[in-house]
Order: sequence, then structure tokens, then C-alpha cells
Amino acid sequence: MKIIKKVLTIAGSDCSGGAGIQADLKTFSAHGVFGMSVIVSVVAENTSQVIDIQNITPEMIKKQMDAVFEDIEVDAVKIGILSSPKCMEAVVEKLKQYKPNNIVIDPVMYAKNGCPLMEPIAVNTFIEKVLPFADVLTPNAPEAEKIAGIKIYFVKDMEIAAKKIYNLGCKAVVIKGGHIAGDVVDILFDGKEIFYFTADRVNTKNTHGTGCTFSSAIASQLANGSSIDKAVEKAKSYVTTAIIHSLNIGKGYGPTNHFYNLYQYGLQKEEVGIK
Repeated sequence: MKIIKKVLTIAGSDCSGGAGIQADLKTFSAHGVFGMSVIVSVVAENTSQVIDIQNITPEMIKKQMDAVFEDIEVDAVKIGILSSPKCMEAVVEKLKQYKPNNIVIDPVMYAKNGCPLMEPIAVNTFIEKVLPFADVLTPNAPEAEKIAGIKIYFVKDMEIAAKKIYNLGCKAVVIKGGHIAGDVVDILFDGKEIFYFTADRVNTKNTHGTGCTFSSAIASQLANGSSIDKAVEKAKSYVTTAIIHSLNIGKGYGPTNHFYNLYQYGLQKEEVGIK
């Protein structure tokens, strides 16, 4: 009998389909894992702007998490937008209760168009209460600046920031270099070693949802048994391909192509983790 890995996303809904829960579930499917979702915010956004955010009540967030964890064995968790302290506290309460493995946290603070997605008063709550649950934390450069309290201009600054963030309590941190000039260099620090992942910069504006996609790909790879460094390496390759073949949809920053490899080559057994 085939056993499929199960991955839960705890994040916001993007009605335009390129980021958030929608991007996460597409990424899970592309990796051959079974995706589940807990919606913490409903975001009215498109490729050009964030119009409004409606947070789900803390009680409903907790009930959704109960519904999943009481019934289904969860192999990995991806956490995205947590816009308010109350949302964060609800999620943290249930993480303490259920103690899932392979938690990947994307500290979503800004949309691709620059619109803020995390309340300013929530940043400290995130650092103090949410960040320590991360097996892998995946900030981009602006988010890493906010968390580490330093400016990031070069890769050496990313290295310093990664060590500062690691010391706040996460088990590993990946800082994404898409906002830094030159080739795209992401770095992973696991407390012992710094790993570098480099890709050519793709000349496209269609990068809506890349952070969600990357973190979901890491969670999928961890669920399928990859080590953290291999999970990041494979996720980097996946999201780069999705950007190269991105979709020219909408008037602003279009989405990536989550299913390009799947449409071209199908699911490979070694990538799926099915036994």
C-alpha cells in the first residue's frame, strides 16, 4: 500500500492564487505530498496590490489545527503569514500541544509589491514566541534585516544576520538573496556550517509567491526525508525553475509556474517519497 506524506500549511488565503495557501497547496502537489491547510487570514490581493486583510479569529484558528492534528499524522508544517499577535499566540498554543516535526516558518512581513502584511506591533511577538519553533526559518533580506536588526547589502551581511537570527532560537535559518544585487545567493546556517546556494538571476517581474513556494518546497522535502541542506538545495532548484517558466498573469507581479516540471516530466518516484 502506498504511503503518502502529509504536510500542513498555516497561512493566509491569496484570492489571486499566486501566493499564500494557494501557492503552498500547489507546491505540495508538485512534490507528491498531501496538502492540508489552516487559514489564519483572508487577504484581498492581486498581482498589483493588497486591498485588505481579514484575520480569522484565534478560536477558529485553534479549531482548524485541532481538526487536522486530532485526525491526521502531520509529517511537516509550513507557517506563513501571521499578521497579528493574537494569530501568533493561537498558533503557538497548538504547536506546543501537538509538537509537530519539520516546522518551516516563512516570516511574511511584506507582499511582493511592498505592502505590509504583518502588523508592526507583531514583529516582537513573532521573534519572541514564534521563531523558536522553526526547524527552518526562511526570511528574505528585508525580513532578515528586521529580525536581526542590521542592514544587509552583501552576502557577508547575510552571514552575520543568519548567525544573529540563529541565536534567537531557531534550529536553522535560510536567508534568501533575491533582494541583493548580482546572482541570487541564498545562505543556510544550521548552527555549525554555512551553505551557499547560487542561481542566475531570472529577468522577470513575475515572482509573486516565490517566498511561499520556496518554504513549502522545503517542508515537502523534509517530509519526504531530505536533510535540511538537501531540502533547501532541492527547493531552490524547484523555485528557480518555477520562476524561469513563470506565468504572465495579471497587471503586476505575476505568479510562478508551480507545475512546470510536473507537466513536462511527471512525478519521479524518488521525489515523491511514496513507499
